[in-house]
Amino acid sequence: MNGKVHVMDHPLVAHKLTILRDKNTSVKDFRELVSEIGMLITYEATRDLPLTTCEVETPICKTTAPMLKGKKFAVVPILRAGLGLVDGVLRMVPSARVGHIGLYRNEETLEPVKYFCKMPKDVAEREVLIVDPMLATGGSAEAAIGFMKEYGCTSIKLMVLLAAPEGIERIQKSHPDVDIYCGAVDERLNENGYIVPGLGDAGDRIFGTK
Repeated sequence: MNGKVHVMDHPLVAHKLTILRDKNTSVKDFRELVSEIGMLITYEATRDLPLTTCEVETPICKTTAPMLKGKKFAVVPILRAGLGLVDGVLRMVPSARVGHIGLYRNEETLEPVKYFCKMPKDVAEREVLIVDPMLATGGSAEAAIGFMKEYGCTSIKLMVLLAAPEGIERIQKSHPDVDIYCGAVDERLNENGYIVPGLGDAGDRIFGTK
């Protein structure tokens, strides 16, 4: 059974993504929009977090009300572009721990190589949300999910702003237990592996390095 693909059907996400796609959007605005969209997608990605109840006293009376059951949560950005989504996730789940995973592509084998990895000690016990702005070929996300499984993680979701059908297919084939949350699914990849119509290189546009 393939993991589900949750595409955000929301006017705010659609509107903000359109501004992101515009090549004339400034670095400052781009960075802020990435964080805002990340926050909105996190809202959906955390919809199934378990609840318990506690007693609180309102100004009127005592009552029993819902609260999170204490399920531990971790957000894991794929460096470097994934860093742009962390702030939005943390605004929604302030108690989350943050792991980091750095990957680069071996130019000969084209396989992702891990060059940096720092995780919370109890990451295997946590709900893990891997974040990266783009799911293009799916190579980096596939590798990152694999590395998290090596840590013993059993509850993993992937959150991206834009996905290509090719990337979705790859993740569903290699990690069928992982749900994908994305702002939109675009048409295809071009010959250079960029998402079409896409928004260009997310890392360069977040950090102003081009």
